Amino acid sequence: MLPILLHLLPASIYLGLAAAWRLAGDEAHPMQRNLARAGLLLAVVLHGFTLAGDLDGSRGLHFGFSIALSMTLWLAMAFYWLESFFTPIQGLQALAMPVAAISTLLPLLFPEQHELPDTGSAVFRIHFIVAMLAYSLLTLAALHAVMMVAAERQLHSARLTRALAALPPLLVLENLLFRLVGGGFVLLTLTVGSGILFSEALFGKPLSFSHKTIFALAAWAVFGTLLFGRMVWGWRGKRALHLTLAGFIFLLLAYIGTRFVLEVILGKPG
Repeated sequence: MLPILLHLLPASIYLGLAAAWRLAGDEAHPMQRNLARAGLLLAVVLHGFTLAGDLDGSRGLHFGFSIALSMTLWLAMAFYWLESFFTPIQGLQALAMPVAAISTLLPLLFPEQHELPDTGSAVFRIHFIVAMLAYSLLTLAALHAVMMVAAERQLHSARLTRALAALPPLLVLENLLFRLVGGGFVLLTLTVGSGILFSEALFGKPLSFSHKTIFALAAWAVFGTLLFGRMVWGWRGKRALHLTLAGFIFLLLAYIGTRFVLEVILGKPG
């Protein structure tokens, strides 16, 4: 019963914050926004406790697509909480919080995990942490891109909802998007580079060009192309949003999609 409650608590807070923002929108009082920020911090802390139990570090790290998604959204929400002190992006709350709520419940619905090898290795732990940080930043970038697509469409139709009315100008949002993509790309480069150069030390076997490796390289190439195009040709707007989402889909397929097929569809948790 306790593990179920630990998962339900952060999920309920995430959903409550999403509902509150949909109702208040740009009419939210500064005190309400501070309370929402405190509520998000509480949700992130509780979410972290559930992850600690799901990973079961006392008997080795257990991992799978459900925990990967939960950890990715946990880190993304932590980044979002930090960013909220500098940029008013509360409009993202109505989109990101329900996704985060679902992610906290996934390990309950799909409890089968596989044990990660060589978790005692410092090299592996660094690789793992950097990879999860890359996933989380680029996940937040993808959610940010979806929010920008929705805002742009509503602006064109002259029907802007409360949740999106309080957003900064699109140019400010676009600059934030490229900061997220840029940071995520640096971390993804370190992840892919270390995986290629130190494959045997990390995974106990030489590098093999599996679908996981190919999708990771495809994601890296898409995000790299986007940043290069932004720097050289000033790419922005729909092209930037579409490339962000395309890169994220490749990244999703690289690990989480692969684990989902193996664990849920094929029933092979190992």
